[in-house]
Amino acid sequence: MILNLSIHDLALITSLNMEFQQGLHVMTGETGAGKSIVVDAVNLVLGGRADRDLIRTGKEKAWVEATFDISDNLQAQEMLSKQELEAEGHVLTLYREISRSGRNLCRVCGVTMPVSFLKELAALLMDVHGQHEHQFLMDPAMHLAFLDRAGDEHHERLLSQVADAQSAFLANHRQYAHLVRENEQKHYRMNELKQSLEELKKAGLKPGEEAALTRERDRFRHAEKIIAAVQTAYGAVAAGEDNASLLTRMKMATDALKGLTEIGEPYASLASRCEAAYYELQEIGYDLAGMTESSDFDPHRADQVENRLDLIHRLERKYGDTIEAVLRRQEEMQEEFDRFSSMDQQVAEMGREHKRLLAEYRALARQLTASRHALAALFEQRMMQQLQELGMEKTRFSVAFMEREKQLMPQSNGDDQVEFMISPNPGEPLKPLAKIASGGELSRLMLAIKSLEAEKGGVGCMVFDEIDTGISGRMAQVVAEKMAAIARSRQVICVTHLPQIAAMADHQFLVEKSVADGRTSTDVRMLSHEERINEVARMLGGGTDTLDSAKSHAATMLDNGEKIKQNM
Repeated sequence: MILNLSIHDLALITSLNMEFQQGLHVMTGETGAGKSIVVDAVNLVLGGRADRDLIRTGKEKAWVEATFDISDNLQAQEMLSKQELEAEGHVLTLYREISRSGRNLCRVCGVTMPVSFLKELAALLMDVHGQHEHQFLMDPAMHLAFLDRAGDEHHERLLSQVADAQSAFLANHRQYAHLVRENEQKHYRMNELKQSLEELKKAGLKPGEEAALTRERDRFRHAEKIIAAVQTAYGAVAAGEDNASLLTRMKMATDALKGLTEIGEPYASLASRCEAAYYELQEIGYDLAGMTESSDFDPHRADQVENRLDLIHRLERKYGDTIEAVLRRQEEMQEEFDRFSSMDQQVAEMGREHKRLLAEYRALARQLTASRHALAALFEQRMMQQLQELGMEKTRFSVAFMEREKQLMPQSNGDDQVEFMISPNPGEPLKPLAKIASGGELSRLMLAIKSLEAEKGGVGCMVFDEIDTGISGRMAQVVAEKMAAIARSRQVICVTHLPQIAAMADHQFLVEKSVADGRTSTDVRMLSHEERINEVARMLGGGTDTLDSAKSHAATMLDNGEKIKQNM
């Protein structure tokens, strides 16, 4: 249940702190006082739409904080545990902040969390029935959800199984449809892949081949220049045409100087140096001769290298920047080609899985339909009982299952379509609720549904924002007692304009506006017993002349309300 609600700078509220207890809480006040602002705050902290227009004029942000006792809420505890969040003393805190800049801050137990988690958690804490929610009853598409919420654990498991089966089928269906389309268009792509693969396989590229060929090409491109230079050098050093090469002349110079060695040291030194130069030139001649003989320049091979590099460059422009990239692309295309080659088998296998998943869904959907028919019979009985308690004892209520002209794609909630039917007057046929129910009847029908939900269990707190629309007179007392009955097992917070409901409350808040320093503010305060008498008297319409009698009537209503609750 909710323990505390703090609101700051939201609409007309500057700062407000409300504390709640067990039982029925009502909020009353003049029209326009701002009773629904509190409900807006509750919706905001529970993950509802963050409307920046709710921020108080002149303020940059607004925030709402709510604390809950979840000691009896095992689902909420488990959800917190999965997120490694801790509610100290089983007291859970929710915080929501909105700003004009668009910042939307959510905290759970002091830890920042996404609003989606806040919303999911809040569904386990409070059930908020807004002013216009009973209009959902006017939409037949919503009736199936109302019926399902009345189901037991077995029914809930079926709902979950059907949703899972539908999800599995749709995932397969999308893949299957895509595969079928691919299979229909594969022939053009396979021809394209085949041509590319044949081209690459014929080329037979190898990693590192391009670099090796480039080096070989560069060597070939300089081969003629190298050979000419070597031959010229060799001829000059060792094989001149006039038979007077450098080597021969150096030999002649050496021999001539050797003949002068006895004359003096300078001639002996020059002879020695010439002899050393002769032997060096001789070695150079041998090396140049070896280069000339070992020249590997092959014009045919040079053409092969150039052609091979041209092929590699063309394939790189087409399939990748490097040989390695081209080979990776070749591998990818081969895998794609192989996949297309086996696609007929894939389509057949996935088609069998498609049929299996559809059959599994249909089987579960049929079980869910059978469960709904059984649930509808019980739901009708329980609704008739509730409506009888709400003064609609002559009303017949029925759940009609609509026949579909053709079977639809699997839906997350099964294959059924239902519509609530009523007959408010004896002797009249059942007709669609959405077409004939009045405002007061809609309010009581919704209250009956909420009563059944409260009896079933679920959230610990229910909020009703003017569910009494269209109700007055004796029916107002009937609705008030029904609200009080719900509050025996659930904490109930109700915004109302009916004195009968206010008189049945365990706790009553007054919502009122005031003006200070030219600014209007809304405040909410808990009323004492005497203040409750005055407020109920106001709600009864007691003017100045009839105030005393109105207060007496109000006091009697409060006393009777206590007696009725004690006898429940």
